[in-house]
Amino acid sequence: MTATGQARRAPTSGDNMPAINGDRLWADIVSTASFGGADKGGVTRLTLTEEDRQARDWFVDECRSLGCTVEFDQIGNIFATYPGEDRSLPPIAVGSHLDTQPQGGRFDGILGVLAGVELIRTLKETATVLRHDLTVINWTNEEGSRFSPAMMGSGVFAGASPLSKIEAVQDRDGATVRAALEAIGYRGEILPGHVGFAAYVELHIEQGPLLEAAATEIGIVTGVQGVRWFDVTITGTEAHAGSTPMEQRDDALVAASQIVLAVRDIARRHSPGVGTTGFAAVGPNSRNVVPGSVHLQIDMRHPSDTGLDQMQAALEQAIDALDARIVLDRIWSKQPVVFDPLIVDAVRASAGALGHSAIEMVSGAGHDAAHLAGICPTAMIFVPSKDGLSHNEAEYTSPEECARGADVLLQTVLQIDLK
Repeated sequence: MTATGQARRAPTSGDNMPAINGDRLWADIVSTASFGGADKGGVTRLTLTEEDRQARDWFVDECRSLGCTVEFDQIGNIFATYPGEDRSLPPIAVGSHLDTQPQGGRFDGILGVLAGVELIRTLKETATVLRHDLTVINWTNEEGSRFSPAMMGSGVFAGASPLSKIEAVQDRDGATVRAALEAIGYRGEILPGHVGFAAYVELHIEQGPLLEAAATEIGIVTGVQGVRWFDVTITGTEAHAGSTPMEQRDDALVAASQIVLAVRDIARRHSPGVGTTGFAAVGPNSRNVVPGSVHLQIDMRHPSDTGLDQMQAALEQAIDALDARIVLDRIWSKQPVVFDPLIVDAVRASAGALGHSAIEMVSGAGHDAAHLAGICPTAMIFVPSKDGLSHNEAEYTSPEECARGADVLLQTVLQIDLK
């Protein structure tokens, strides 16, 4: 409260602006890493597991203690809302996700959620009242490591995926999304998409090397690359490794290796596109048997639809040129996303006002913000990743870098609130 006993309005440009508590944010990063903490300092917190439930419970309890109302929808997205001055206005939303990859890091996703909690603490401590409500969100299953597709909760919320179809998705053990939600107590009654937002801003680690290489503090994210996922099945003929002449072999793994190299070469020819063959299952997978089957999973990304089309065409051409029985299935795609120019401008202005160096960049990784961009003004803020590492236990962003990102997030929210 001010000296007169009145709550302060969000400051205008030039006023003394509130700042987050970086030490407190870092303490949260350290403590929440215990939910699924791994031996080498990373985290394994797959979506809708007991470890995920523990992190969700912490988030819910912390936000309620700060005066938020907390609700979760039928796909398990959690919405913690701190009241603003005019409850008739749509909320400003921030957030990210709490789930991780197997043996993942302590920062991917959760930094955006914890920064949102820290924003609420800062508003409360400084008696700063926004015009809009502020909603901090945890999106269900952003990673897609247990259930596919990735960005599941935000996709259902934004209408990109039907709830009934997603609820029926199974993990490798046969558990459905719906059953897993019910098992940890986070299947809500609210229909996804129940609320509209004035804007959505997501703070995230870069998960790449560009900011560090440029010695730059903040990434102003202008969009997200498009992505296409392919499954490839190669069928050969199993045969004895010792008695089958080389010229008479129908080796599925040899054909698969040619496809792997083709994916690499296609991406190189279509820069800044990238291509990855991240999964291979060989059958029967025995030392002395010529492989009779291989299943590959391919990920291709590019900032433009045209680039993706060209990469897909090149992959199809490379497969057609092989003398092998091959089936190519395109199983999932996400179009490239361009973020809202006004929200991007707010991020740029916030970084500048705080004196942080910044560059514009397109995200190479998919994020929940890509779905939100289809339904409300959206942008993202990146902070550096040491050595460009993510989805790795060695993933690291320093306390100072996390605090800078959270302060830019706070100032961005304050700017949006004044519009």
